[in-house]
Amino acid sequence: MQSWSSPDNPVLPGTGGPLRLYDTATGEVRPTAPGPTAKIYVCGITPYDATHLGHAATYLAFDLVQRVWLDAGHDVHYVQNITDVDDPLLERAKDTGTDWKSLAERETDLFRADMTALRALPPRDYVGVVESVEEIADSVAALLKESLAYRLGDDIYATTEGSGHFGYESRYSHEEMLQLFAERGGDPEREGKRDPLDALLWRGRRAGEPFWDSAVGQGRPGWHIECSVIARSRLGMSFDVQGGGSDLRFPHHEHSAAHAEALTGQWPFARHYVHAGMIGLDGEKMSKSRGNLVFVSKLRGAKVDPMAIRLALLDGHYRSDREWTGGRLPAAEKRLAEWRRAVRSPMAPDGSAVLDQVRDRLADDLDTESAIAAVDRWAASTLQQDAGDTDERSPKLVRDTVDALLGIEL
Repeated sequence: MQSWSSPDNPVLPGTGGPLRLYDTATGEVRPTAPGPTAKIYVCGITPYDATHLGHAATYLAFDLVQRVWLDAGHDVHYVQNITDVDDPLLERAKDTGTDWKSLAERETDLFRADMTALRALPPRDYVGVVESVEEIADSVAALLKESLAYRLGDDIYATTEGSGHFGYESRYSHEEMLQLFAERGGDPEREGKRDPLDALLWRGRRAGEPFWDSAVGQGRPGWHIECSVIARSRLGMSFDVQGGGSDLRFPHHEHSAAHAEALTGQWPFARHYVHAGMIGLDGEKMSKSRGNLVFVSKLRGAKVDPMAIRLALLDGHYRSDREWTGGRLPAAEKRLAEWRRAVRSPMAPDGSAVLDQVRDRLADDLDTESAIAAVDRWAASTLQQDAGDTDERSPKLVRDTVDALLGIEL
C-alpha cells in the first residue's frame, strides 16, 4: 500500500542524545537502545471514518519518536498497518450502502492527506491487511500445526499458553483482562473456547462477508494476528518500539505479542511498549462509538492552519489523557503566530540554547510541554527586543529546530 509523501526535514548541527521512553511492560522510563537502524511499529487505523484528533495525537507522538531518533543519527524503519477489512468497516459500509473496498480506499486517502498536512513522517512500510492475507493465514496454519491454536467451528483461536509470557506487556490482572477483552472486541463468553481470553486468529467464512481462500480455509484474519505478522515480517523480533493508543495496551498489544512469541519461540516481541493517552471532549474519550469526534479534515476544511492543530496536540504530555477544549486551539494559534513573528525578527537572540533545550526535553520521554516552553521563552525575549547581541543565524536555527524536532513549520 502506498504511504504518504515525506516533508522536508532540516538537518540540525551536532547530534541529539539517546531517547528514553516509558515502557508499559516494565512501568519505567527506560533508554531505547536501537542499533544503526531504529525499528518501530505503530498500529494504524481501521478506515471506516475520517481521522479524528485522538488518532492524530497518537501518530504525532510516534512521529516525535522518529524525529528524535533521526536527530540522534539513526536511520528509522517505521512500519504501520491499516486494518482495511474488519467488522467496524463492514458494518459502516452496510449501514451507508457503500462498497466496503470503496469506503476503505476513500478514508485511507483522507488519512494520508491529514498526515501530510500535519507533517507526520511517513512509514517506510504502510501495509494493509488485504494485501497480507496469505502471510497471515500461513502464520495461523503454523500455530495450528504446533497445537498453539485450535478450531472452533469454522473459526480458529490462539491459546494464551503459547508465548509463555502472556500478561507481561499489559500487567493487568486476570479480572481486568476479562473485562477489557469484553469491552474491546473480544468474546470471553463464547461457548467452546478453552480459555475465555483466547483470541480469534481466523474468522471463518460468513454469509455476506468478504473472504479469502487460504491455507486454513475460507475466511479472513482476526484483529491481533495482523499486527503480529506484519510487524514481525518487516522488523523481526525484539524491535525497538511497539506503539499505539493506550486503549491498545490490552487486548491488542498483549495478543499481538503473544502470537509472535508463540510462532517464533522468541521473547520479547518488542523491547518497548509505548502508549499514547486519549483525547477527550466534554469529559469523555473521543471515539466513534460515542459520536464526539473532532476531525482533522473538518478543521482543515474550516481553514485552520494544520500547524496550529499539531501544536495544540503537542501541548500536553503524550502519555496523558487530555481534553480538546474550546481554548486549546486559539491558544495554539496565538503561540504559532508569536513564534512566526519571532523567527522573522532581526533582534533574535542566540538560538543554540533553544536547540539544546528542545533536544534535552524531547529525549526525556517526549516532554513536549517543556520543549514548547523553551521556544516560548526565546520568542518572548525576541518580541520584547531585549536580545542583547544578535546572531543573524539564530532565527534560522530556531526555525529549523522547531521544524526538525517538533515537526512545526514556521
